[in-house]
Amino acid sequence: MAAVFVQTLRFALQKRLKVEGFSNLSTTLARFLYSAPFVIVGVLLYAAWSGQSLPATSTRFWFWSITGGITQILATLCTVALFGLRNFAVGISFKKTEVLMAAIIGLVLLGDAIQFWGWVAFLIGLCAVFVLSEPPNLDGQRFLNKATLLGLLSGLGFATSAVAYRAAALELPSGTTAMRAGLTLATTTTFQTVLIVLWMTFRNRTDLIKTVTGWRLALPVGLTSMIGSFCLFSAFALANAAYVNAVGQIELVFSLAIGWRMFKERAKPRELVGIALLFVSIVLLILTS
Repeated sequence: MAAVFVQTLRFALQKRLKVEGFSNLSTTLARFLYSAPFVIVGVLLYAAWSGQSLPATSTRFWFWSITGGITQILATLCTVALFGLRNFAVGISFKKTEVLMAAIIGLVLLGDAIQFWGWVAFLIGLCAVFVLSEPPNLDGQRFLNKATLLGLLSGLGFATSAVAYRAAALELPSGTTAMRAGLTLATTTTFQTVLIVLWMTFRNRTDLIKTVTGWRLALPVGLTSMIGSFCLFSAFALANAAYVNAVGQIELVFSLAIGWRMFKERAKPRELVGIALLFVSIVLLILTS
């Protein structure tokens, strides 16, 4: 829940970068470029403070870290691309199918079994997401559109990366949860930063320069990404990725609460039903996990 709260703020900051003229790729780079150095320093300081040595890594650890890094980049690009579309809410609602996707991918790749009531909770949560989001019309163009495709691809990418990060953390033979999460995050964000910088150096140097020179706007994105990702990676090290993503659906309630509190927006009956379904889903997950 802490990760969701911070990441909700990060998405708002990333949307601000888009308004300021940052491209999809430079907005994505800001997330990693301005978090990787802080994560590395944080892991080293934590190791020194706690008296732990860095866990030994393996080929499987690096495979899962790189897989998670690449799929997260692609998913982030899809999500950022959604910001420029009028039917943004429709795309985001389809992105939330990542919970079911993560459950299936985790079962296939890691053998993370889901209990019957867990599947029931996922389905209730998915219903809540569609109730809370703008319901897409089934009249062809609004349903089968670019936003829908980007939302589904984003959900698939984030689901795959979540399972991959959990697999990477589980490959580390030692260390506390904080250490395993921190090291996984440090290696992943460093790889992502290097990969995107190399790509932009040869293909889009103008946007790379804009990301660097616009550090005052981009830095908050990196810092919030670091905090949110650390909380998320810690959760992945402790529990099934599908359960973590399911609890993360509380993001929609946070967004509605901000609207009610800051902008005096009155709750609609549909929104109250969606929130009730979402809380039922999360409580059921907690009781059965």
